[in-house]
Amino acid sequence: MRRISLFLKGNTDLRDSLHVCRVNGQVVWNGLNDLMRQRHPGVSVRLRHETFSRSDALLASTGAVPAEVAARDLRCGALSPAMQFSRAVLESTADAIILSIQPDISVNLVRHRAEGWLLLPDHPEDWPAADLDWLRANFQPVPMLDVASSMANLERIIAQCQARSDAPILIYNLSAAVPGDTVHCHLGMEDSQATRIRRFNLGLVELSQRTGISVVDVDAVVARHGAARLLVDSFHFTAEGCRLVAEEVARILEDTLCL
Repeated sequence: MRRISLFLKGNTDLRDSLHVCRVNGQVVWNGLNDLMRQRHPGVSVRLRHETFSRSDALLASTGAVPAEVAARDLRCGALSPAMQFSRAVLESTADAIILSIQPDISVNLVRHRAEGWLLLPDHPEDWPAADLDWLRANFQPVPMLDVASSMANLERIIAQCQARSDAPILIYNLSAAVPGDTVHCHLGMEDSQATRIRRFNLGLVELSQRTGISVVDVDAVVARHGAARLLVDSFHFTAEGCRLVAEEVARILEDTLCL
């Protein structure tokens, strides 16, 4: 039995396609291991998954949760402070590392006014009043990342990972087929979600050309098989979408890990 380990640093697109996808509590796709058992009966895959706030936050993190945050029971769901401030992916010895461009495209962060560290206050509408008061008093919003900043950050992350090992690095792009998008005139729509995704996807291709990382081309998978069948929204796949994206990951791992 050959065992391979994968470190997943991303959110629902990675979790649903590679680990497990549940709808209303029911498992509709059981992840990459189900697929690998069929394709490579002698291979077992161990997955470690961490959520991902954004590339700039990862680079700025020391690995320790700031004392102010640790002192509070912040309701951040899957994007817990421990995950947000983790540097484990940069220190990983996994056989392959899998990231996603989704956080850099869509996530808004805030910066601590005095100390400068970044935080993702996930679902603040559910926070107690005292935590909301603390958030308003101590933080300021930071702009969304542009393509150049995101790619520069990812290039630094890749360099740090590659300095530790020659493990292949895969990065998911996003489908630009945004469900419900009916825009035909782009005047004043320079940063619409679909346009933003296309720019980041192209940036990821150019990043691959510079660094040798592999792009998990979700956009192409969706284009070949149909957005109506594969997407719930821009960031969530149907069960069939999960399977087809996992098949693309398996194909890349077969090439890069010589399975």
